Amino acid sequence: MSNTQLRLDRTQNVPIYRQLYQRLREAMADGRLPPGKRVPSVRSLASELNLSRGTVELAYQLLVSEGYFLPRGPAGTIVSPHLPESTKPAVTSETATGQEPKPGLAPPLPFQLGLPALDAFPNKLWTRLTHRRLRAQTSAELNYPPPTGHPALKRALVTYLGVSRGIACQPEQIFITDSYRDSLGLICRALLKSGDSGWFEEPGYLMARERLLNEGMHLTPVGVDAEGLNVEEGLNVEEGLNVEDESRATSARFAVVTPTHQSPTGVTMTLARRQALLAWASRENAWIIEDDYDSEYRYHGHPVPALKSLDHDDRVLYAGTFSKVLFPAIKLAYLVVPLSQVAIFQQAMQRLGHGCPTLSQAVVTDFIEEGHFARHLKRMRALYKVRREHLRQALEHHLGGRIHIDLQAGGMHLLVRLADDIDDVAIASRAASAGLGGHALSAWTLTPTRQSGMLLSFTNVIDADHAHALAARLATLLE
Repeated sequence: MSNTQLRLDRTQNVPIYRQLYQRLREAMADGRLPPGKRVPSVRSLASELNLSRGTVELAYQLLVSEGYFLPRGPAGTIVSPHLPESTKPAVTSETATGQEPKPGLAPPLPFQLGLPALDAFPNKLWTRLTHRRLRAQTSAELNYPPPTGHPALKRALVTYLGVSRGIACQPEQIFITDSYRDSLGLICRALLKSGDSGWFEEPGYLMARERLLNEGMHLTPVGVDAEGLNVEEGLNVEEGLNVEDESRATSARFAVVTPTHQSPTGVTMTLARRQALLAWASRENAWIIEDDYDSEYRYHGHPVPALKSLDHDDRVLYAGTFSKVLFPAIKLAYLVVPLSQVAIFQQAMQRLGHGCPTLSQAVVTDFIEEGHFARHLKRMRALYKVRREHLRQALEHHLGGRIHIDLQAGGMHLLVRLADDIDDVAIASRAASAGLGGHALSAWTLTPTRQSGMLLSFTNVIDADHAHALAARLATLLE
């Protein structure tokens, strides 16, 4: 990008730094400064344009604070890979040649929930494992995949779950699905019927809530405190409903919980609460759906066994996913069901015609059995611990006393609590318009709440500079 392309005019009333800021914005919009490109240093650009370093520094600082530039320390400053929508290149007359534009894939948004560190995934290793599987592929593997999952992957999961989560199971108890929501749909079709009621954490995982409601389930919100799901509150709610309407079938048929790392508060369910929940399920002949969505990521303290490992009466259905430990596009999850229910779930899978791609299941099997999975998780735990600290420090620096961060033992996001009089839904909406991800805490409740906060993922916060740039953008939305 040359001096003439920036076209600064000293006769205008607009300050030179604002002109430079605007010209750089235009260069990003028309593609002359594409995402990821390194921009000239302050010193070199000031020399080229015959400007003071302070003038160029001011324009750069403004672009950094708004998320357009990303400082990388000694590596220089680059155009952010995640430009706000208003600055992304538009189709021009030069590119509109009459051909259909190629559909693009949207890059992940900063703070977007549920994403692992995509920049840290071992792509070369994955490619090598995939090519090896393709070269050895048999005609049988080109056939329709087994509805319940690849036998080799299920055997690998038996070993993995036994060692890492304390779950003793057999391969036939494991059902491979394409997502946690798909597992919920399978449970609804196999064990439940439309109109059944169940306990749901308040606040609780938004996507699970939507799927269960779409399946016709009635959800009873049960509060979450520092010890996890308040089982006593759930029992009291049911007793109150029975008194109010004796004709109504109020006994819950299921409970959906995230005991290891509650979604979204991050608390861990205590042993006493776990035992109380299991006792309730056994007494009421109810099902517990355990969502163990990111149990692999714990940064201090001892690992917490799965609730399923305490299940002696076969009341727990254990759900896990590879989306958060590998990458979302893998579209693979798994469900462990009680041995007594295997036949029912097999029939449900046959009716639904499910079956995930054999190739991806085979590659995941190799990834686990050859030790790559364990090494990958170890690296990610160390990386996430650092990235979480970068974001925590940056948020506290830029937002100060306006926030309180609930720092829990594990997880993939921070819960940033705001003053109760702040409309977190409005903040989340403004953040989305500014090209930022994250969710409002109050959107994760079934009932109106005065709790205000933002759920912000730290997994794709690259370094401290990136964290400060993002936190500065977020701070402007709270002003």
